[in-house]
Amino acid sequence: MKMRSRLVFTLFVAGSFVVSVAAQGADLFKRKNIEAKMLFVTKWQLANPNHPLYDWTNGAFYAGVFAAWETTRSPELMAAMIEMGEKNSWKPGPRFDHADDIAISQTYLDLYRIKKDKKMLQPTIDVAERLKKESGSEVAKHAITWWWCDALFMAPPTLAKLSKITGDKSYLVLNDRLFSETYDRLWDKDEKLYARDDSYLLNAKGEGKREANGKKVFWSRGNGWVVGGLVRLLKELPKDHPKRSFYLDQYKTMMERIASLQQSDGLWRSSLLDPDAYPGGEASGSGFHLYAMAWGINNKILDRAKYLPKVKKGWIALNQLVHPDGKVGWTQPIGADPRRNFNADSWEVYGAGAYLLAGSEVVKL
Repeated sequence: MKMRSRLVFTLFVAGSFVVSVAAQGADLFKRKNIEAKMLFVTKWQLANPNHPLYDWTNGAFYAGVFAAWETTRSPELMAAMIEMGEKNSWKPGPRFDHADDIAISQTYLDLYRIKKDKKMLQPTIDVAERLKKESGSEVAKHAITWWWCDALFMAPPTLAKLSKITGDKSYLVLNDRLFSETYDRLWDKDEKLYARDDSYLLNAKGEGKREANGKKVFWSRGNGWVVGGLVRLLKELPKDHPKRSFYLDQYKTMMERIASLQQSDGLWRSSLLDPDAYPGGEASGSGFHLYAMAWGINNKILDRAKYLPKVKKGWIALNQLVHPDGKVGWTQPIGADPRRNFNADSWEVYGAGAYLLAGSEVVKL
């Protein structure tokens, strides 16, 4: 009798949990709730900084803050972005040829389009002009400038925004050349994913880094950087840009592949091709994938019937990683490959940035 009672109680609790999750899921798609959650996450992250403000981590975070401001029109978020820019003197990071150091300029340029204050613009122009004329230390070390796939989130949107603001198409020419170098080196035509860098490419004998199941190593956040960057690039490119179709085809190809790798809980694992070896969903990669996917639906590029269920499942799951205080947990630490050394308490500013970017598109659905 006790066993039967215990079973009934267990089923009751499980049933209540399902009903609770279903109710919560419906609420998660109400505009006022999405806006409130975005503000909640932003405020926690602003109160818990952990990197220099010009750092690439903040480049990703403040891209999300600007998206949250566009969604909510919160004066508090606008003030926070202006304060960040003033503290940085509106300058990128110190390395002129390193894509990471120009990521923060995306927010500067977005703010310039609102405020029209030249001081928000000129330092980025100066760095981009130098990049056009000098190859720099990255080429000396790696033979190409953007030698790691993350760079495709950091720099291309910056150059495209700069071109749109100034009318100078040479920035797009520069972007096309450097992007093509990265594509030629790191794009895997069979797997339809990007290797993080050439240390993850196999040699002619098929030797090199592999996952425990024998598959090639493809990092979720690394490919999230790429699809997030493609979205932000496509938003800025002129409709008649000669390479627009290349970027659009790349985006659609990657979205189809990434969608197929979503796990049953709605999230993506830090290793895309060996999810069983990496238990627990990962927030930053999942956030960028959802951002890119929802954007494609909103812009009628991706089939709504096919992709909307994946976005809905992913958004519900992503919100379950947000702590009661607004911290985005289950975020993989800084690194260059899939890792297992993170848990529910692990957070980083780019995890919040990815969440905010995803929310800015989910709210439009």
